[in-house]
Amino acid sequence: MKLTDLTSDIEITGKAGAADADISSLGFDSRNIGKGGLFFAVRGTAGDGHDYIASATEHGASAVVCERLPERIDENIAYITVADSAAAVGLIASRFYGYPSRHLKLVGVTGTNGKTTTATLLYDMFRGLGYKAGLISTVVYKIDEEERTSTHTTPDAIRLNAMLAEMVERGCDYCFMEVSSHSIVQERIAGLHFAGGIFTNITHEHLDYHGTFAEYIKAKKRFFDTLPQDAFALVNADDRNGNVMVQNTAGKVSTYALQRFADFPCRIIENTPEGMQLELEGRQVWTRFLGRFNAYNLAAVYGAARLLGADRDEVLRILSTLRPVNGRFDTLHSPAGITAIIDYAHTPDALKNVIDTVNELRNGAGRLIVVVGCGGDRDRTKRPVMADIALQGADIAIFTSDNPRHEDPDAILHEMTAHLTVSNKWLAITDRRQAIRTAATIATKGDYILIAGKGHETYQITGDVKSHFDDKEEARTALGMDNA
Repeated sequence: MKLTDLTSDIEITGKAGAADADISSLGFDSRNIGKGGLFFAVRGTAGDGHDYIASATEHGASAVVCERLPERIDENIAYITVADSAAAVGLIASRFYGYPSRHLKLVGVTGTNGKTTTATLLYDMFRGLGYKAGLISTVVYKIDEEERTSTHTTPDAIRLNAMLAEMVERGCDYCFMEVSSHSIVQERIAGLHFAGGIFTNITHEHLDYHGTFAEYIKAKKRFFDTLPQDAFALVNADDRNGNVMVQNTAGKVSTYALQRFADFPCRIIENTPEGMQLELEGRQVWTRFLGRFNAYNLAAVYGAARLLGADRDEVLRILSTLRPVNGRFDTLHSPAGITAIIDYAHTPDALKNVIDTVNELRNGAGRLIVVVGCGGDRDRTKRPVMADIALQGADIAIFTSDNPRHEDPDAILHEMTAHLTVSNKWLAITDRRQAIRTAATIATKGDYILIAGKGHETYQITGDVKSHFDDKEEARTALGMDNA
């Protein structure tokens, strides 16, 4: 495509070099841009793409989109300046790939907890209804039946539009995607047309990136601010920030709730170790999910499906067949009568929800042993809070490593436990494998072990090294289930 055609949707602040260029690819990486590529100079948290413009042109780039021109202009290269390079990426990528989000119904799910489950279950729901669908989530990307490794909750705008274009090409009618606060602020979803947006909840998270809780809320709200008039905005009415999210949205607002009046009311009739009996819009349905937090997720799925025009009876029928998402309240039962639960809970609210659910299920029988850590290079303010929640809800808490990244894992544990008094209720074991094995050694028949924080992840990040580590595998080994 011609550069002039690709940039017709964006506001250009300046030009230099060649008048136009033939563009065959888009990219951020100057080393891999290739001949005929359009290079985007984007300012990021780890570096500034403007420092690599010369490298990009040396590697074959025919054009550059930037916020400021380089000192040396190559007259054979077309340079375009814009106010915000990151936003320009999404707009140009959308045009380059033929505006794929306009050719399917794209639904975004945002919030602190529940995004993965809600998006995944919507994908499963509409597949069950007979449609082809796509999924973009923390756990996996799916183009109809094909699975691809997920690298980010929400991928960059170029990869995102490329996948959406593949979905359209393969006949997908819907795509359900997680929309992270990072992706909103970094303009990764710029240029996309959403058929709907879902808000799950918001609690303290990612303050290492956003700085304050107010800025985190503002980031989430921006998603709903940009929804078109023909989209729906479905929010959790029980979350006090639900109304805040849709204050300025052009979309049609609908609500779901367990406690307050809502368009899609949900009530838990029965909560057992085998599943929950729910009432949705006055109709009862048996589900294979456990816990109040999952009732919210299922209410969101039900409401979104109805807003997308699905038949109520069909939605309830398929809801009863859906299964929990990998790494979300994933349960193992050992031959010795010990129950292990692997869950992605890595925020204070999510950890409390899962602990409360386990305590409801055990109903005073057995003990609850919680294994949990906090990630490095992430929000440090939640570390002592996570420790307090684990101690309050568990009989024994074992604090351990969880992707320490570039921090000293012992220092992270110290920040979690420094305020605690010496007690036989908690241990600090830096090695996560040893922590899980210790929990299994302590546990006896009837006990529950909750291993929280990593869920579906099959790795541990130490420094820049990603090593294989799977909580579920470790739990099976520790509980003697490998040959069971």
